[in-house]
Amino acid sequence: MTMGPLSGRDGWEVSRMTDGTCGAGEPEASDSLKAFGEVVKAFRKRAGLTQEEFAPQVRYSVPTVASIEQGRRFPPVDFVERAEEVLDAFGALRGAARHLSRQPGLASWFRQWARFEAEAVSLYTYECRLIPGLLQTEAYARTLFTNQLPPLSDDQIEAHWLARAERQRLLKERPNTAFSFILEEHLFLRRTGGAQTTRALIDHVLGLTELRNVEVQVMPVARSAHAGMAGPMQLLETPEARWFAYNEGQRGGMFVSERKEVSVLQMRYARMRSQALSLDDSLGLLQRMRGAS
Repeated sequence: MTMGPLSGRDGWEVSRMTDGTCGAGEPEASDSLKAFGEVVKAFRKRAGLTQEEFAPQVRYSVPTVASIEQGRRFPPVDFVERAEEVLDAFGALRGAARHLSRQPGLASWFRQWARFEAEAVSLYTYECRLIPGLLQTEAYARTLFTNQLPPLSDDQIEAHWLARAERQRLLKERPNTAFSFILEEHLFLRRTGGAQTTRALIDHVLGLTELRNVEVQVMPVARSAHAGMAGPMQLLETPEARWFAYNEGQRGGMFVSERKEVSVLQMRYARMRSQALSLDDSLGLLQRMRGAS
């Protein structure tokens, strides 16, 4: 994976990256993540705390604490700060967190995006190629991984799915984060993985819309005007009211922080919200599609 340097007044500028997974794969655990997890575990045990006792003190679930200690999850900034205070870690956790990466050579754009995503107050996603990772079922995700080129090994597929499943915890572990998704109707009509996988996928998406922080709109196939013809996009808002974006292509992606560029994408996403079916109409369409699949 390669990427140009990040620079600029705000610390991040438009930056391009490329990787062999075309952006579809999830990062695998790196030695630095595992090492950080071991440090957390050591300080926790030194404090005489079990994971069940430690988790509420840092305001994260026990599974999240376990994942961080196992090196499978990138620790959010607030976790690091709370753990540092609770465990009286002498600054060791803050120092270790500054050098984390998901895998050897991982570009810093992902470290920044992962941190922002884990703390975002709003996360907007438009997709025209595949169902976003946060909404995927295991069967759907494994179909994508199995058909990826160049081919992945069984171990790689398993690692990718575990990482994706871990990331999906965001939807339920961050109830105050607003998740908005605009999905093209043809993503369901394609029946990736077959009719049974598609029915289960639609059921899963319908179930997620019952969460108060998740909204799903469907962009119908027949639409005379469409503000998203330039491709998929992701937008997020940080607790400091800063907005960032990430766009993907076939062999690379672009992390965007320049305010004027992000504003253009916000404008397009807002227009697509008005062009897509309403929330109720989107649910109705998915329910009809579920019955027909």
